[in-house]
Amino acid sequence: MKYLFLCFLFLFSFSITASFAQEKITLKGIVSEEKNNETLIGVSIIFPELNTGTTTNEYGFYSITVPKGTYKVIISYIGFTTIVETLVLTENSTKNFSLTDSVEALDEVVITENVEKLNIKTPQMSVARLTSSTIKEIPVVFGEADIIKAITLLPGVTNAGEGSSGFNVRGGAADQNLILLDEATIYNSSHLFGFFSVFNPDAIKDLKLYKGGIPARYGGRVSSVLDIYQKDGNSKEFHANGGIGLISSRLLLEGPLKKDEGSFLFGGRSSYAHLFLPLFDIDNIAYFYDLNTKLSYKLNDRNSLYLSGYFGRDVFRINETFNNTYGNTVLNFRWNHLLSDKLFSNVSLIYSDYYYGLKLDFVEFDWVSGIKNFNLKYDFKHYISNKFKLQYGLNSIYYKFNPGEINPTTETSGINPFKLIDKFAFENAIYIDAEQNLTDKLAISYGLRFSSFLRLGQDELNNYENNQAVIFNEDFKIYEKAEPIGTETYKRSDIIAYFFNLEPRLSVSYQLNSNNSLKASYNRMSQYLHLLSNTSSPTPLDIWTPSGKYVKPQLLDQFAIGYFKNFNNNNYSLELESFYKTVKNRIDYIDGADLIANNAIEQIILNGEAKAYGLEFLLRKNEGKFKGWLAYTLSKSEQRTKGRTPTETGINNGNWYKTPYDKRHDISVTSNYDLNKKLKLNANFLFQTGQPTTFPNGQYVYNNVTIPTYNARNSDKLPSYNRLDVSLTYTPKPEKTKGWQTQWVFGIYNVYNRKNAASISFGQNEDTKLNEAYRLSIFGVVPSISYNFKF
Repeated sequence: MKYLFLCFLFLFSFSITASFAQEKITLKGIVSEEKNNETLIGVSIIFPELNTGTTTNEYGFYSITVPKGTYKVIISYIGFTTIVETLVLTENSTKNFSLTDSVEALDEVVITENVEKLNIKTPQMSVARLTSSTIKEIPVVFGEADIIKAITLLPGVTNAGEGSSGFNVRGGAADQNLILLDEATIYNSSHLFGFFSVFNPDAIKDLKLYKGGIPARYGGRVSSVLDIYQKDGNSKEFHANGGIGLISSRLLLEGPLKKDEGSFLFGGRSSYAHLFLPLFDIDNIAYFYDLNTKLSYKLNDRNSLYLSGYFGRDVFRINETFNNTYGNTVLNFRWNHLLSDKLFSNVSLIYSDYYYGLKLDFVEFDWVSGIKNFNLKYDFKHYISNKFKLQYGLNSIYYKFNPGEINPTTETSGINPFKLIDKFAFENAIYIDAEQNLTDKLAISYGLRFSSFLRLGQDELNNYENNQAVIFNEDFKIYEKAEPIGTETYKRSDIIAYFFNLEPRLSVSYQLNSNNSLKASYNRMSQYLHLLSNTSSPTPLDIWTPSGKYVKPQLLDQFAIGYFKNFNNNNYSLELESFYKTVKNRIDYIDGADLIANNAIEQIILNGEAKAYGLEFLLRKNEGKFKGWLAYTLSKSEQRTKGRTPTETGINNGNWYKTPYDKRHDISVTSNYDLNKKLKLNANFLFQTGQPTTFPNGQYVYNNVTIPTYNARNSDKLPSYNRLDVSLTYTPKPEKTKGWQTQWVFGIYNVYNRKNAASISFGQNEDTKLNEAYRLSIFGVVPSISYNFKF
């Protein structure tokens, strides 16, 4: 670690010295879309005569330093007409650029960066990138475009099956993904238990999924970062767009608060299939709704303010006896400030809340749980020179965890109010990221994050003999709950436990030629929050808990190497990556663990370890009437919890076993073909190795009770998963760019009606008294139709 830090210091000092070697001037500005002033992320600003350039940041800002003189500059962005200008540069200047659509289309999401072509030179690797227009073209169940479903078509990303929440990255669990919407944490990314994601594609401007080589500005999770930014809104004129589907609809409104200076955006979605259920004498109800909002205002050339938010809820009810409500609420106030021509800053005040409520009428009580956090971020981007850029900053997060609270719904219920003990924590981090071109062929990015986690005082905490909340029964060779030997009460300002971690990051790119490069990366990350779930995919009832006296933080080390190639005039691109990662202190559960309403979860968990490794292949066709990609992942994901002493057996006898997210083979083919200007055909095919599970291998009878016996953990697996989806997009008047514009999307999900197994359970047939296996399948073939409009 000491030598790595010295290397960082040497490279930093060398770059500072080199940047002042000659007199230069700085050109800065904002790049936006001409028709609505929407800032654009990742636009290329190139000086070909100097063989140098830069890209815009998350707020459309760029800064580049060049020698004084007269130069040609090229501003390039996919979906927009390229600008070529000659600039006379004699002093520091501000130059804003407005880009015009190269082809006006119904889908506004052409205003995304050129992310689907590889940047050969940059050291950044292991980034899964999709434009919103591509996401909208992918056929999905019920015809509702879905960000989470789309990223699972990329290598290294899977989910736990149909109707499951979350996603898994490179063999990691769903709770190991950091999901950000305008910098605010989203704790549950799914509507209707996984059928839809919480992200309205109409409101999304940009998204990136970091699978490895994760920059130091991100922290808090050990598997991936999904970073999503909402659109700012049209500051020139009012516009609206939306869609009407079979079970849900959406509407997005945007316009100026003050022309060219301020804008608003309001987007809403809701499902309404439940309104028709009474016609079929069905009392069950399941629906969702959400709202995206954003206000933007430019105070002057150096200051801009943003207020963005998201609110979503899911409602699930069964026969007036079970009523479940859950969802996310986030709010973010941001201030962009240009401190100098080369120094850009952003301050964010963020509130995030995940709520879960359950009402059980037949037992007459309500159950409420959730997690809240308040986050302060202060980030800087320093354009020291064209060959050396710095990002640095800090953030502090205060957490409040509500594990659960029971309240009677009637005075005669006989149930006393019951409150699990609230938990509190404080997470802090400072970081520095550097990106540097050492030579014309060799580029490097490196960074360091210093994180700390303070588990704050709570009303009551159990004490155990030898600080072991789980004991091992030597006679029966099983783990059992330890009995507390007492409790302690703390003030909120007390610190129960604390953790500090250094998290280095390093990525290197060597450009073989203009179309080929080799890359490698390493990153260490810490995760201080844990999702308590002993199911294969998260459920709304799962509880987040902080690290503390009995629960250690997870620590990741990941290595990756890759080969990247553009060919046939950039019409095709190839990515080939291999990765290996280990995770320390991964939570594991003793047999028979009960997580619901448990005030002492430390009594049912042990700290284990996990590892995953694999090979990822991605071939894209980027241009022409036919576009798409082929993705393949070969990987293995395992977990192990050894005994703490030589006599303890550990979990699964201390042997490695497959995690529930181990998918040995994962293949997806995604394609779209422009039949003509009015018709576009889209299709995707998926194949995945079956999900690991545990089946019974026998049974015995004891006191007239039949007791099953089981194989080793996850030694069995479900049947393989495969599916073909198709859709046809019809645009009646593709040449129309103003006024009312329409589009029809017809789709078929699971064309050949494959009955993919979501689970297999075992039971006794009441008639034959024989044991039988039951396969649960969520979807067969599902047709869909949706009507999209814009004005």
